[in-house]
Amino acid sequence: MPSPFPRIFCTSLVFASLAGLSACGALNLPLPPSQVPALAPSAWQAPLPHQGGVAQLSQWWQMQGDPVLLALIEAAQIASPSVAQANARIAGARATQAQAQAALLPGLSAQASAARGLTQPGAPSATTLQGALVASWELDVVGANRAVSEAASAQLQSTQAQWHDARVSVAAEVAQLYFDLRTCRQLQTLAARDADSQQETARLSGLSADAGFISAAQAGLARAAAAESRARLSQQTAQCDSDIKALVGLSALPEESLRQQLAAPFGTTSITPPAVARVPADTVAQRPDVFSAERNVLVAAAAVGNAMAQRLPRLSLNGSIGAMRLSSGGMDQDLSTWSFGPLALSLPLYDAGQREASVDAAQASYQSAVRTYQATVRQAVREVEEALVRLQSLQAREKDADLVQQSYAVALAGTQARYQQGLASGLELQEARRAAWASESARLTLQLQSKLAWVALYRALGGGFEPAQP
Repeated sequence: MPSPFPRIFCTSLVFASLAGLSACGALNLPLPPSQVPALAPSAWQAPLPHQGGVAQLSQWWQMQGDPVLLALIEAAQIASPSVAQANARIAGARATQAQAQAALLPGLSAQASAARGLTQPGAPSATTLQGALVASWELDVVGANRAVSEAASAQLQSTQAQWHDARVSVAAEVAQLYFDLRTCRQLQTLAARDADSQQETARLSGLSADAGFISAAQAGLARAAAAESRARLSQQTAQCDSDIKALVGLSALPEESLRQQLAAPFGTTSITPPAVARVPADTVAQRPDVFSAERNVLVAAAAVGNAMAQRLPRLSLNGSIGAMRLSSGGMDQDLSTWSFGPLALSLPLYDAGQREASVDAAQASYQSAVRTYQATVRQAVREVEEALVRLQSLQAREKDADLVQQSYAVALAGTQARYQQGLASGLELQEARRAAWASESARLTLQLQSKLAWVALYRALGGGFEPAQP
């Protein structure tokens, strides 16, 4: 039986030639621009920090030197449903990209069958062996499939950026809770020390009142101050427990295990400042939400092209090669077949305006994507500017807070010395203690706000996202 492979080879050459012709001669659809100006300002209006380069952002958490924080961030990112959803979207986008790229190439399927039976009375039994290759292909004459393939690639890049954005959001949320817990523990220690001091003052005041050295009113005031300090300690303890339970919810770690990790006393390490590029456009280009919005403009532009292509002729080509062998009564017959075509042209004539409406809807979606992209850039600039302004304010306030705390600590020490010598009243001592406690609490709170501001700046800068790397 003659081999069908020469015909298969010739037909494949024809398909390959037409593929090259289609790729080179495809019409260019009048698509809207896939890249639009970001309209970012030329310079920052707020002062910049003075450390490092932008590349430090990718290792920013490691630079903080806190292994407990790193472990919590890693656990939270693994357990986060938003990160898992972003992973699922990436898998879906990859599948869509593969389908879009496959539409640019011919499809080929193989068929095979075997049968044996009696086809006519009195005739010998016959064996039929049949095999065929069937090819089909839509020639991308107007470039619609190519535009869809480019859009699928852009959509994949967009979902990868969203995955990074989800991870940065989770990391920032964990860091905020972790730093809040650290400050809460420090305030708890301060409140416990104040409560012990107030309790001792109340005890001594009671003894002095019983001996007639001070009035009962002064002793009552001391007891009230001790009760207030205990209430503050209880409130602070509850706040710390609440932070721990929030970290348990984010990290999915057992509470007993998490409490063991947090049992060690917190250090006083300072935050390593993230660096900010001097050109706003360079900075916002690192943000995954900006990159994703920019990719969405390309996707919307391709959707306009696809809608336009539905109004243009479509060209498709089919072909098949079949090999059939019939054996009956000791005789073999070759019944092979082949076909090339039909080369079919489809031209839309009338659809009551449906395709025109689809083009209008796609163009409206494109304009929306452009506005969303530019608004995302403006929002990114705003968030960075606000973080920089807040940092500048906090750094100036921290110096004053340190001076206030030191001054009230000196005043408290002097008042305690005078109280022990009988030269100051219990009321003066309580007021000095309240002022010292409030100044120390304000200083710790301000330090927490500064750390959270650095985290907000890190998040506003994109968290080390690099568009060139998936």
